[in-house]
Amino acid sequence: MSAARDPLTEGRVIGLSGAALDLLVPWHLWIGPAGRIVRAGPTVTRIVAPPGETLTGRDPFTLLDILRPYPVRDLARLLLLKGHRLRVRLQAHPDLSLAGMVVPLPGGGGAFLTLSPGAALVEIVRRFDLTLDDFAPTDLTAEMLFLIEAKSAAFRESRRLNERLRGAKTVAEAQAMTDTLTGLANRRAADAALAGLTAAPGPRFGLMHVDLDHFKAVNDTLGHAAGDAVLQEVARVLREETRRDDVVARVGGDEFLVILRDCDDLGLLDRIARRIIARLEEPLDRDGRPCRISASIGTTVSSFYDDPAAARMLEDADRATYASKSGGRARHTIHVPDGPEGSMH
Repeated sequence: MSAARDPLTEGRVIGLSGAALDLLVPWHLWIGPAGRIVRAGPTVTRIVAPPGETLTGRDPFTLLDILRPYPVRDLARLLLLKGHRLRVRLQAHPDLSLAGMVVPLPGGGGAFLTLSPGAALVEIVRRFDLTLDDFAPTDLTAEMLFLIEAKSAAFRESRRLNERLRGAKTVAEAQAMTDTLTGLANRRAADAALAGLTAAPGPRFGLMHVDLDHFKAVNDTLGHAAGDAVLQEVARVLREETRRDDVVARVGGDEFLVILRDCDDLGLLDRIARRIIARLEEPLDRDGRPCRISASIGTTVSSFYDDPAAARMLEDADRATYASKSGGRARHTIHVPDGPEGSMH
């Protein structure tokens, strides 16, 4: 059974101040009987009015297009759409459509048109930088906006977290491949580089094994701090005598590997090795006391092998280094597979 109508309240008209209208219906247009805008809510003004202007006195049909249920270009036809759901397009932003509804004002006072962003909510909020204050406190759109903002904030935080995690992973991976004392690559990084270069078909490259001479004497006489300083100086020399794309690695206490990409020129490799040896023979000062070392170097190149394998090449470079030490230290030897031990090519 329907509720009984109250004759005292049915059809009564109440008066609201403009401030109350703005608070309760910020998306409204009051169109007077002459077809001009009498008052506009703050949000409608923000998205419809040109910057720095108001909508009062403007013809609404020069600002908005009523598209559905059928096109409307004047107040009389607009009033015929009482109670219908309207589709309204912003002429200044023809890609944006709003939802709307119109009711006639009593006594022929014109029309009261309310608007809503509808399906264009996200784009309208983004384009006009709207906030919760641009919606009525009880408008469900405000709740949707809150959820969108919360989701966006969660997404941004998730993205920042993922970026931090990726950054941390990159740093951890770099640290896992780096010798902490010298900043050079470590054994793991050298093995990975060799594995990549010896994978068929691989580019040609040279492999040097650098073993320091007299390094134990530095540690024994001047202490491990001096030894660490010497290793850091060796790392600097090796970096300066090689190219950026070459791999320089510390693979033992006083042992280093140098992988020279795209280089199997034996003459060039011999000149590089001799420069390294000459520079490392220069005395290093440690608190007024000289540190003297040298280096024995053994080299092999990938073009010596029909099918270069990292383990075989490392073993041959080590043999060549041993030959350099046996021959008096501070020497460079190139190991030629199947040739005389320590032979030069």
